[in-house]
Amino acid sequence: MTGLIAPGPSATLGRAAGDTDARLRARALRLGYGPRVVVPHLDLDIVDESVTAIVGPNGCGKSTLLRALGRLLRPAGGEVLLDGHRIQQLPTREVARRLGILPQAPSAPDGLTVADLVGRGRQPHQGWLRQWSRADEAVVAQALAWTGLAEFADHPVDTLSGGQRQRAWISMALAQGTDILLLDEPTTYLDLAHQIDVLDLVDRLHRDRGRTVVMVLHDLNLAARYARHLIAMKDGQVMASGPPGQVLTPELVEEVFGLRVMVIEDPASGTPLVVPLAGGAARRSTMEQKSTAVSRAATR
Repeated sequence: MTGLIAPGPSATLGRAAGDTDARLRARALRLGYGPRVVVPHLDLDIVDESVTAIVGPNGCGKSTLLRALGRLLRPAGGEVLLDGHRIQQLPTREVARRLGILPQAPSAPDGLTVADLVGRGRQPHQGWLRQWSRADEAVVAQALAWTGLAEFADHPVDTLSGGQRQRAWISMALAQGTDILLLDEPTTYLDLAHQIDVLDLVDRLHRDRGRTVVMVLHDLNLAARYARHLIAMKDGQVMASGPPGQVLTPELVEEVFGLRVMVIEDPASGTPLVVPLAGGAARRSTMEQKSTAVSRAATR
């Protein structure tokens, strides 16, 4: 069946709920900010050693979900499991050794050099009995070389281009040595060339280093090209999950985004290519107006 539309408010990504091989899971997850509920109930398993992209309209809960998976947001209900343990109960240093997260538009202190930023990735491995060592220096040097930033090691982070800064932050995560990497909109504010540059790096992290990557993306076509699995969200619920070719159907895109499209094969990558149809935005506007009218009538 195409689209894999979930029958209810939750869905499982890739592996069955009882599969003990999935390292990162959410169970009956309820998320929000104060009294505002963003994610009412959600179950999913993240596919190990793959690249997963979370897509959906603004305000659907994508970044909120990623923050919860990375222990930056405490659930109002349910739990996130990392290697079978409730992530909230694990020591912070232990979580940082297994999982790295880069929030939207991260910022570094003024004057901090690229090498110093990447070196901060080694902090989870430091302690009273283990201070900075030559081994740490070697890891940082390898991370800088692997991301093509060795020549910028002594440059302040705030003097780099947007794409270079994103690569510096990914270098820090690489130096951190985690198997799981969560990226919240890593291409935000970047032009197309730098978006491709960053996503090519993410792809190499997966292919050459075996990293499990989960990222929030707005661009459906880039998500389809670089991710092996998609999670499509709407109103805090998982509407579909699976390979891009099964998830990105015209029906699913219209249901989730309110936009009429055709889906063809990308001639360059062979992945799904979403093409908006003429009048699609107007149709969406009409749908939103009807929805607003119904909501107002219901509150009278």
